[in-house]
Amino acid sequence: MPSDLSVGDPAPDFDLAADGGARVRLTDFKGRTLVLYFYPKDDTSGCTTEAKAFAAASSDFAKAGAAIVGVSKDSVKSHDKFKAKYDLNFALASDADGLVMERYGVWVEKSMYGRKYMGTERTTLLIDGEGRIARIWRKVKVPGHAKEVLGALRSL
Repeated sequence: MPSDLSVGDPAPDFDLAADGGARVRLTDFKGRTLVLYFYPKDDTSGCTTEAKAFAAASSDFAKAGAAIVGVSKDSVKSHDKFKAKYDLNFALASDADGLVMERYGVWVEKSMYGRKYMGTERTTLLIDGEGRIARIWRKVKVPGHAKEVLGALRSL
C-alpha cells in the first residue's frame, strides 16, 4: 500500500510536467538529495508560506547538496503564475491526475466540519541520491518546517 512508505524504502518513480514547460523525474536527481514536498493548492495561505520558506532557504539546501520540488494537483499554468508571483526558485510539478500522490500515500480522506472529502495531505520527503526515502514528514505544520527539513538534511 502506498501510504505504507517507510524510511529506507525506494521512492516511487515519477515523471511530471513542471513549470516553464519542463518535466521533473525522480531519475533527474540521482546522486543528489531531493526534498519532495506535496501541498494542497497554489496561492493559498499555508501553501504560499511553505513555498516562500523553501525558496528563502534554497541556497542553504543547494549548499547541502539538495534540490527542492513542490508537487500539487494544480495545472502547470497555475504553477507558472504562483512561481512568478512569489519569485519561487525551484521546480513546481503538476500531478493533475493524482497518480503520484496516490503512490506516495498523500492523497487521503480528509474531514472538515463533518464533511469527508479527498485531498492532499501536506507531506515532505527527503529522498537520498540512491532514490531511497531518508525521512518523511506527514501532516506538516508549516511554521518552521523548511528549517526542520534543512536540519535533517544536514544530519544525513
